Amino acid sequence: MAGMILQVLVVAAGAPLLVGLMRQVRARLEGRVGAGVLQPWRDLRKLVRKEPIAPHGTGWVFRAAPLLLAGTALVVAAVVPLVTAASPLDGVADLFAVTALLALGSVALALGGLDTGTAFGGMGASREVTVLALVEPTILLAVFALSVRVGTTDLGAIVTATAGSPLTAISPVSLLAGVALAMVTIAESGRIPVDNPSTHLELTMIHEAMILEYAGPDLALIEWASAMRLTVMLGLLASLFAPLGIATAGAGPVASLVAVVAFAGKVALLGGALAAGEVFMAKLRLFRIPELLAGSFLMALLAVAASFFLA
Repeated sequence: MAGMILQVLVVAAGAPLLVGLMRQVRARLEGRVGAGVLQPWRDLRKLVRKEPIAPHGTGWVFRAAPLLLAGTALVVAAVVPLVTAASPLDGVADLFAVTALLALGSVALALGGLDTGTAFGGMGASREVTVLALVEPTILLAVFALSVRVGTTDLGAIVTATAGSPLTAISPVSLLAGVALAMVTIAESGRIPVDNPSTHLELTMIHEAMILEYAGPDLALIEWASAMRLTVMLGLLASLFAPLGIATAGAGPVASLVAVVAFAGKVALLGGALAAGEVFMAKLRLFRIPELLAGSFLMALLAVAASFFLA
């Protein structure tokens, strides 16, 4: 239980710092000074102090969407093996449950965008659901390919098995699944080339189009939850393929501290690499995004086929 609480606290407190680090990396590579790593926390503090405002005509769906998005992000942060592979919630730390929770948060935000009745909200929700329909099956297949050799879809068991036999991460199955998961992580978190989190150009935005009508504490919840989802996805990617330092059952305080440092280092490295890549990439045209995600789905499908062939 202590490891799970520590994991949630690390994700909740560190997610805005990860976003700040990624912005700082981009700023440095673009020749700018940048606002600093702590700027996302300053932005959240400013938003929380503002008065909550809801557009005229919206209902409970609009108001519940930020809470549901943040709630599912916290639950996923609790059950996914990031800092520790042993959790009292192992019964629900299943691949299918985690994927469903991620999808639930995305659907809630899409419904919140539709509830505004605006053109931008409907446009963003439509694009989000299109991306979601291709991302979630890829996550299921990619992780399922890794679960074949373990015999279970429990994420903690998969990470524990990989930590016990690190050489199993060097295989065609892991390579295909890793590339597929990396691609859907970019799409799930709304990063370039699928989406640009810093743009407000109506013809290109997906995530930003759904949250244009949110303000104050509601917008703070959405931004915080989005940062946590990015942190969880990068952490899951690191845990599945490089579980170095992750705490296992019976780990003491020292091992837990080492696990926190290892998790922070791996996520920061992945986040920095993602931000650096964004500097040299352009956003894809909207109609090219399904082609990219279909390619990741094909890689995940090939990983599943290879896992049964090599089993």
